[in-house]
Amino acid sequence: MLKKLTVLLVLAALVVSGVAAAVAQDEFVFGVVLVGQKSDRGWSQAHYEAGLYVEENLPGAKMLPLESLNSNDRPETTLDQVVEDMVNQGAQLIFTTSADFEVGTTDVAALYPDVTFINASGDDALWGIAPENLGNIMGQMEYGKMMAGCAAALKTETGKIGYVGPLVDPETTRLVNSVYLGAQYCYETYRGMDPAELEFSVTWIGFWFNLPGVTLDPTEVVNAYLDDGADVVISGIDTTEVIVVTGQRAAEGEAVWAIPYDFEGACADAPDICLGVPYFNWGPAYLGTAQAVMDGTWAQSWDWNAPDWDDINNPDTSAVGFVYGDGLTADEVATMDEFIAALAAGAKGEDGGLNLWTGPMNLQDGSVFLADGEVASDAQIWFMDGNADNAASPDEVNAPQLLEGVIGSTE
Repeated sequence: MLKKLTVLLVLAALVVSGVAAAVAQDEFVFGVVLVGQKSDRGWSQAHYEAGLYVEENLPGAKMLPLESLNSNDRPETTLDQVVEDMVNQGAQLIFTTSADFEVGTTDVAALYPDVTFINASGDDALWGIAPENLGNIMGQMEYGKMMAGCAAALKTETGKIGYVGPLVDPETTRLVNSVYLGAQYCYETYRGMDPAELEFSVTWIGFWFNLPGVTLDPTEVVNAYLDDGADVVISGIDTTEVIVVTGQRAAEGEAVWAIPYDFEGACADAPDICLGVPYFNWGPAYLGTAQAVMDGTWAQSWDWNAPDWDDINNPDTSAVGFVYGDGLTADEVATMDEFIAALAAGAKGEDGGLNLWTGPMNLQDGSVFLADGEVASDAQIWFMDGNADNAASPDEVNAPQLLEGVIGSTE
């Protein structure tokens, strides 16, 4: 009897282990490496929620998130260590979610050829210098920033708009320039004002968010803008200081407004003075990538994903959106609708559509970025270099510059 019971227990254990193995085989594990906190109400939270979107829409998907991989919060932790731990936990796909991780991702991907890596905002796959298991994704936030610039231009009464920037690179430079183009166009077209009189300036803090003792304090930068007469401040950093500080000043009776960044729900920090938020929706790209890796159909690509111009706020299809804030009046919302429709028509190549990347356009050093009537190529916009189409390697691309008329510097 004892022997029979032992046999039954062994058989039961085998069945249980077999079920566990089957469950493990059905599970799809993926890692998400965040530069900031998953609850930052900005860049990192947008990526974290994309991981949740994959878990909700892909049966068996399990996310391994790692927060705050930066020199301030995790000075002793390297990307290699994080990736090794995720791979040991079964990760078949790893998203690294910052330009700060671009070089490291290319290096570590070569060590794990059976794991797929995606670096957000990088371009090593574009240049052909990435291993075959590494791709890049980015949303065409240039459009969202043009919308932010337009909203700011519609609202400002002082004619002064401030922009809090992170660090200087091609991405951040082209986004500042996009805000400027949108602001100039709407200031002239819808307000009938001289765009040359619109004062638009950028201050770089030195990183994607505040690192005490390392960067400028974004709280102080916002206050300095407001003290100097700016009545709209726009965020280009990963965290919420712009809308929080501006909201505090508005609560004291000042007529000031803010435009946060990155995360769809960012207006909630001060809804009454929020003009809107341009945000990334990484969910569709994450899900498509995970499904392709699971199916064995993934192939290396560099994806610069556009808004869904039929519905820029569709959570299942649009890579970039813009949510209107309560600070916009009904008339301003109607004007924004008109502006966005014109951008959509331009992006689709329709007659009468609007493409703000059309010359003549000069850079701050006085050099020509786009000749009269010239429409910028993707490469010219991506690198903010008028000669980028002729570059054969990253070493041949010129350092990005701000457009002529923007106050600030990339040096």
